[in-house]
Amino acid sequence: MATLVLSAAGMALGGSIGGTVMGLSMATVGRAAGAVLGHAIDQRILGSGSDAVAVGRVDRLRLTGAGEGDAIARVHGRMRVGGQVIWASRFQESATTTGGSGGKWRAPEPGTTQYAYQVSLAIALCEGEIARIGRIWADGVDIAPLALNMRVYPGTRTQLPDPKIVAVEGADHAPAYRGTAYVVLEDLPLAQFGNRVPQFTFEVMRPADPGTPAAMNDIARQVRGVALIPGTGEYSMATTQVNLSADFGNAVAINVNSPSGGTDFTTAITALHEELPRCGSVTVVVSWFGDDLRCGVCAVQPRVEQRAVDGDVMPWVVAGIDRAAAGLVPRQDDRPVYGGTPADAAVIEGLRALRAK
Repeated sequence: MATLVLSAAGMALGGSIGGTVMGLSMATVGRAAGAVLGHAIDQRILGSGSDAVAVGRVDRLRLTGAGEGDAIARVHGRMRVGGQVIWASRFQESATTTGGSGGKWRAPEPGTTQYAYQVSLAIALCEGEIARIGRIWADGVDIAPLALNMRVYPGTRTQLPDPKIVAVEGADHAPAYRGTAYVVLEDLPLAQFGNRVPQFTFEVMRPADPGTPAAMNDIARQVRGVALIPGTGEYSMATTQVNLSADFGNAVAINVNSPSGGTDFTTAITALHEELPRCGSVTVVVSWFGDDLRCGVCAVQPRVEQRAVDGDVMPWVVAGIDRAAAGLVPRQDDRPVYGGTPADAAVIEGLRALRAK
């Protein structure tokens, strides 16, 4: 707009002056001068967006680490601990530029450069030896361990250095941190945390040390067998994710209800295996339902929670009875009071998983 206005004003001013310069009329010279000045103003006002816009770039990434002389936590039982960063790699920066197009008849559009960072960390948790790590929180938000590319070192006296630390520091300068339980988060993307390292906390389980006399040992190392109850839930024992699609295009995982990324049964037996290392027997309970309190006339049969939708990869079938022919569990406020009888295929998967453990 300024180009048009000032070129017209320059032509009028030059025409009023009159004369020629190098064979050009003053009107032409004035119009050219006005156009140059107007173009500069247009570029300043309308064309400023053509400069690339940087998003997410930081000048310095700060990392809280352990200091010399800081205490290492001692954990007994189950506890939520924050840990201390004992090693970190250099931050890796990546940039992706999009946009920035423009044409002869339109103002240039700004390009956007998106910066992302990732880093590898080693976080000391406590004095070893721990049984396992349960839930993980980042800035107080529960996060799936599978999303972190995490390796756990329980703090044994024979554990070896982490491969990532060895690759960065060299084999001669990579400590194994024996006797200290720690985790390594390899190539952790920081975009989901606002391009910064979040505050991690971990649920740590630490039973009595190996070799503790039986009279002083805790229950975690004395349990030899457990009963798997309540034994209800149509796909509660399945190790394969089963989805229900009540609406078109809307699938809901019926047996994945934790941030672990695995099915509920897989998560449970993993916790059992790690928290009760001497457990060698599991009694599996599978619930059927009776329809009368009088034993002489009571019919015991499998039941389902609903008849409208079946599992996508595992249709519900128990003892040859399909979902359409099975009875319904009692309901209250239009919700089932109990979980349904586990499907035969789910029970078979659960037994195979237990046998593998």
